[in-house]
Amino acid sequence: MGPVKGVLLDQSFLFSGSDGEDGSLHLLPGAQDLLLRLQYSGLHVGISYKAGFSSQEEASIRSVAVLYTLQLILFDASCPEQSFQEISSAWEISADTCVFVTTELDEVIFHTFCSQSWAIVFQGSRNAVSAMPGVTTIEKLQDLLFTLCHLNKMALGDSIVAVGYVMKWTREKDFLKRGAFPILPTSHGLTFVSINLDLQLIPQLQVVDLILHKVTDEILSIDNDRSQSISEGIRFSDGIQQLQRYMGDMHYCIVDPFENIIPLLDRVATQLILQDLVEINDPSHCRIRTPHYLKISSFDEPNLLERIDQAQLFLPAIVKPQIACGVSDAHTMAVVFNKDDFLGVPVPLPAVIQEYVDHGSIVYKFYVLGKKVFYAIRGSTPNASSLLLSSGNKGSSIVVFDSLKSLPVDSIDNQKSEVGKEKLDLEIVVSAAMWLREKLHLTIFGFDVVIQAGTGDHVIVDVNYLPSFKEIPDDSAIPAFWEAIKSSYESFKSKHR
Repeated sequence: MGPVKGVLLDQSFLFSGSDGEDGSLHLLPGAQDLLLRLQYSGLHVGISYKAGFSSQEEASIRSVAVLYTLQLILFDASCPEQSFQEISSAWEISADTCVFVTTELDEVIFHTFCSQSWAIVFQGSRNAVSAMPGVTTIEKLQDLLFTLCHLNKMALGDSIVAVGYVMKWTREKDFLKRGAFPILPTSHGLTFVSINLDLQLIPQLQVVDLILHKVTDEILSIDNDRSQSISEGIRFSDGIQQLQRYMGDMHYCIVDPFENIIPLLDRVATQLILQDLVEINDPSHCRIRTPHYLKISSFDEPNLLERIDQAQLFLPAIVKPQIACGVSDAHTMAVVFNKDDFLGVPVPLPAVIQEYVDHGSIVYKFYVLGKKVFYAIRGSTPNASSLLLSSGNKGSSIVVFDSLKSLPVDSIDNQKSEVGKEKLDLEIVVSAAMWLREKLHLTIFGFDVVIQAGTGDHVIVDVNYLPSFKEIPDDSAIPAFWEAIKSSYESFKSKHR
């Protein structure tokens, strides 16, 4: 059999029986997620059903086919030629790259598909089909994707790399809809499959070659005890802890290793890394740097103002939690304008007081995908003189916001008027991107750059790993994303031969 290019799902695999009330069929648990993954898999996908369903039941099947843009096939086993002709003309692929999936034990149907060189996947007991060669069995609906991945690896051997990815469902859906996680092998020889942390991990890990993850999606809590580093206080989900143990034992390629991610969870650790940007500054280019900052453990420290002066900080300043992600209040921030207002800052401790850089309401979002660098321009907070007014926070000299939800962005007109006043020095930022790539040992990450009004300093104000890079056109970003993953795998293999 060749690599899988088409999958026909029997209705029995997806639907439960009608409940007797409205006479309609209902998708089984997990079927919606499976269908969405298949919809954006790059495969041809269809649903088959036999005659005999009521009009309500048939309408249920038809509505699902329309919703997930699947081909609908009325399959007559007594005269299958028409059905196969319909599939063949719609999919335009050879039969030996097609898979039929069912839960019904029907020898006539099995023989019909086998005679057309289709592979068959049966959800049910292995003993039930032991006398039928060429039939693959699965236990759960969720096992189908790994079976397709396994069939591709059997067909293509070492020329294909199976990427198992771990991230929250909302993030996965975004990547899926952009075509980033196809099951159909890419031109880079990658096939993707979602790892389910609620199922047994070893059978899943035996199929994949590489783990791609957004491990911060699986942080349950971070103990920010001031006597220990943040990395010591991170508690991951049980599934991630188990995954870490298995990956250590089985020597998997990981994009990227967990220990390389840890510094980006801690704003102080990130700042310490960014301080070394002085290594790449060149008199012929604009200066690139990190903001001045100060770590604090309490807002009522008796010498706080003196420490702020020593850190070369001036008001207004922005206050951020030391924990950069993974907990609910990691993005609660405040801009403080008066020294007497620090006591009223509702930002969790320990925290970082950071230079507020006037930057004309423009932030440059940079994305590093392997050796390629992309950027996009986004609206940002206004200069300090306009911030209080634009926030509408009258009668207070503190502006509090959640940077993921309610960032006080300046008006579009003001943003446009500011673009070009401070010109981006792309060459120095790309140099910084490559420097960070080597310093952090990360494959895919992003960082934000603002250009300081007046001085033209390029200031890196945030760094994060595995960003969505949604601002970059998919036809440019997704191939670079795949190339970065494949390059990381090849580098790993060359080191472990």
